[in-house]
Amino acid sequence: MAEFDYQELVKATQNFSHSTLIGKGSHGSVYKAILFQENKILAIKKSSIGHDHVSNDNIKKLDNEISVLSSLPPNPNIIKYLGTSIQQNYKLLVIEFMPNGSLQELLHATKIPPPSWSKRIEIALQIAKAIHFLHQSTPTIIHRDIKSANILFDSNWNAKLADYGLAVSRVDSSNSSSYYATQPAGTIGYMDPCYTIPSKLSTKNDVFSFGVVLLEIISSKKVIDVNRATTSIVEWAMPLIKKERLMEICDTRIGLPPQYIEGTIRYLLYVAARCVSCNEENRPSMGEIVMGMSFGLVERVRVEPPSTSWVSLIRSFMAMRRKKKLAKKCHSQKFEDYSDITKGKVLLREILADIK
Repeated sequence: MAEFDYQELVKATQNFSHSTLIGKGSHGSVYKAILFQENKILAIKKSSIGHDHVSNDNIKKLDNEISVLSSLPPNPNIIKYLGTSIQQNYKLLVIEFMPNGSLQELLHATKIPPPSWSKRIEIALQIAKAIHFLHQSTPTIIHRDIKSANILFDSNWNAKLADYGLAVSRVDSSNSSSYYATQPAGTIGYMDPCYTIPSKLSTKNDVFSFGVVLLEIISSKKVIDVNRATTSIVEWAMPLIKKERLMEICDTRIGLPPQYIEGTIRYLLYVAARCVSCNEENRPSMGEIVMGMSFGLVERVRVEPPSTSWVSLIRSFMAMRRKKKLAKKCHSQKFEDYSDITKGKVLLREILADIK
């Protein structure tokens, strides 16, 4: 990757002026940089300055982000790493400029029209693919800070996962102890409550965070809201899912999902419920999630609006779980009452059995 001239980047950001500031992450600030000679617009991330120990910690996080991003091959769902700039051991991270802001802004800003249901499904799949890509990388990478503020949109409104300051990689995938030196970290509301000690770090922590983001995408509710009877979005949504009051979770600003897409939204809520299960063993892998979401769900929404078949959703769910217990149960059942299938009751019964 390119090595950028430090002074050129200082000039391109007007000496990192507030007018070029486009965002703040967990450990640094991001600035818009215009390279007039090359006719390029880039994003520059520099570590935040504070007390000595804070500054040192932020520098380490920026170094970690550079290390993680530079080790990854290009992927359409991961923010693009372009290079670095170093001056007297002070580093700048250069990444692609994402002009359309974050998912957090898209869902919660009052001046921005809320996304359509089909767009929400597309975003959910893009995020799932990004996390799956990290988990399948060599070494395995756990992001640890998956949240709507870290999901950014490019000029074509494609979602990409950003901010890798807290990411952890496992050099030896057969030795989970290589994770243990890392203290728990993340963002309240998105962070897995099971992740309380270093030895509890696993890919399932990211799965929990993804489930929270799914609930946020569908409801447009704040993940933590002190004005809500139940502060956490998980505590608010789970009772509704268990009672099959799924449409009460949907963002009311754009109306209920139309008939051809309602089944997909229901399916995503069931997936979210499994992701945030307090029993980590019941959470699916990101590979299972991507496979389930890709199995005729999103493509059906994009191409045309036929009515969604709950039979196909059940087949997708069966393939996703790959568990003998469920396979036995599903294969032994003849599904003679198709009214239950079209209402999603068979699928719901199987999923709720895993939600504890």
